[in-house]
Amino acid sequence: MAVIRSFRELIVYRRAVKEAKKIFLMTKRFPPEEKFSLTDQIRRSSRAVGAMIAEAWARRRYRAVFTSKLSETLGEAAETQGWLDHSITCSYIERGEYQTADAAWQEVGAMLNAMIDGADKFCPAGKR
Repeated sequence: MAVIRSFRELIVYRRAVKEAKKIFLMTKRFPPEEKFSLTDQIRRSSRAVGAMIAEAWARRRYRAVFTSKLSETLGEAAETQGWLDHSITCSYIERGEYQTADAAWQEVGAMLNAMIDGADKFCPAGKR
């Protein structure tokens, strides 16, 4: 495995940022009355994933802190899926768009779980 020097090199970070942009573009079509509720919430939770991965990376000196932050990040990814559920229920997005976005966020969650399970690979030795 190559040495990762920055959170920006993490595939999960890149994927989360890419998917958050898709959420942003998707929500541009939401009705104006959702601006301060659903639109803001799904944008916030999706963008939080990338930011929290960066924060977890900065805290990887201690395994427990790293995994705790990744666990919170996993929660934001799941929250994004919950907001996607509301988006489809309210007919703001089509079934295919929902399925694609939901599957993408499920994959982000799986990658986060893998990082949590393999935290020793990311954390310096002796700081468990």
